[in-house]
Amino acid sequence: MATIQDADEKQQGCLPEAVVSEDSKSSDSVESPSWTVEEETVVRRKLDRQLVPMVTILYLLCFLDRINIGNARIQGMTEDLNLIGYRFNIATSIFYVIYLLVEVPSNILLKRIGPRWYIPALVFGFGVVSIATAFVKTYEQLIGVRVLLGVFEGGTFPGIAFFLSSFYKREELYFRVGIYVSSASLAGAFGGLLAAGFSQIPEWGVAGSRLHTWRNIFFFEGILTVIAAAVAPFILPQTPDTSKVLTARERWIAAERIRLEHKASAHEKVEFRHVKRAVTNINNYVCAAGFFFINITVQGLSVFLPTILTEIGYRSLTAQYYSVPVYVAASLIAIAVGYISDKTRMRGIYLAVFTFLGITGFGLLRWGTGSHLKYAAVYLCAVGAFPGGPGFLSWGINNAAGPSVRAVSSGYIVSLGTAGGILAVWAYLPSDGPNFPIGHSINFAAQVVALFLSTFGILYCLRENRIRARGGRDHRLVGLTEEEKADLGYRHPDFRYII
Repeated sequence: MATIQDADEKQQGCLPEAVVSEDSKSSDSVESPSWTVEEETVVRRKLDRQLVPMVTILYLLCFLDRINIGNARIQGMTEDLNLIGYRFNIATSIFYVIYLLVEVPSNILLKRIGPRWYIPALVFGFGVVSIATAFVKTYEQLIGVRVLLGVFEGGTFPGIAFFLSSFYKREELYFRVGIYVSSASLAGAFGGLLAAGFSQIPEWGVAGSRLHTWRNIFFFEGILTVIAAAVAPFILPQTPDTSKVLTARERWIAAERIRLEHKASAHEKVEFRHVKRAVTNINNYVCAAGFFFINITVQGLSVFLPTILTEIGYRSLTAQYYSVPVYVAASLIAIAVGYISDKTRMRGIYLAVFTFLGITGFGLLRWGTGSHLKYAAVYLCAVGAFPGGPGFLSWGINNAAGPSVRAVSSGYIVSLGTAGGILAVWAYLPSDGPNFPIGHSINFAAQVVALFLSTFGILYCLRENRIRARGGRDHRLVGLTEEEKADLGYRHPDFRYII
């Protein structure tokens, strides 16, 4: 039977994640009992059924509660809360400021508490905030609930990414991250449908707190989120070896295969050296910058697509419906790209190629004419941009070593990348309508920069792998103990970057 373990694992036990080359994984391990390819496949598929649907639903609701302000805007919220001038932009951007500030601390806290209760607690929190938004009466109250929303949502995206990286190997991760991140585009689709439906519910409630149109959107979507958060702890495991859907042997396989690849215990504590290693990784800067520029488009479309469609010529309810197929198409493509990327063990090339779709789409929105052409251009923008988020995040996590470094890296990349959301909400200003030439130009430029960053990332990883292959980084091992060598992470001479 074909075994997964490495015959030299005892000797290589001091090496960091991804040190062992693929062609060395063929003989029996002397460190632990072996398992078959078929057994590992069964474990992976069971984990897929247990984890991926649940985290996809949680992130869908996370993104839904974030972007429903865009749907509410064209259903009367602007008039009811007197969102004149730049007030809407301020209310949306304050969310991202808080969001990016809490991401790294939240992931460190997640590492200490564990994901089974911490992630659902975050989801429950922003569900309650969404419900509270239905009752705001003033612009100032809207600012307050958006701040609270940023506190709870800030840890959800990087937290789920780190959670999945604790269950899946590097070549398995992008596809799973792609599925749950694609729920962002599904949230746009469901957001349009739910907004159209909830806004039609007749006015109801008690005197002084009557709910209608846009208030119904926040209230009922928040209820759905709270229900999902209550169910999640009964489905999500704390670690691979605590999964209730696996047998005793399968739990051992699930935990051991990750330990052998990461060369570190899942219970490793986050220390300052892990933080330092994460923030000094050049690949992390490439991925964070790429995430920043991709996020300008993703967050911009998510919040302003209903407005853009309205300005193109569609009425408010029609605009809600017309946004649905755009998000569905983006979601399907993002999942397909993740699957192909994992199969080919490549990241950068797909990130680079898909920016051409975004460049073309925003070029047409900026300089094209006609409602049908511009609506088609929106598809190109969404399909070109939405695979980039999970792509850059997976690329960064793949090239980080050890659970603590990965926890910090995922939060760090998303934190820097989230700043793109702040720029996104200022790209489309009321004074720039109805054609938004400035907003479309900013997004056009962002896609061009993302192309250059992904190309640079490919060249950097290729160069580093070649240098290490010829022994150019071996001096880093001089004078180190075995424990210190194991702690080098991505700086270890035997570490190989995923391209």
